[in-house]
Amino acid sequence: MAYRITEDCVKCGACYFECPVGAISEGEDRYIIDPDKCTDCGICLDNYCPAWAILKVTPPGLTPS
Repeated sequence: MAYRITEDCVKCGACYFECPVGAISEGEDRYIIDPDKCTDCGICLDNYCPAWAILKVTPPGLTPS
């Protein structure tokens, strides 16, 4: 998984409604990205989070692009 929703999430649901593969679900205190469903398309990060609460995460050992 290359994306993570941080504690800055305001639970507006914008990312949930725009995820084309249904990888985002509502958690107890923020929305959550399911790593098994996420295709790393970046739509949630680039267009829909008003709180900038979604981060692109680089796995250990890889160089960020």
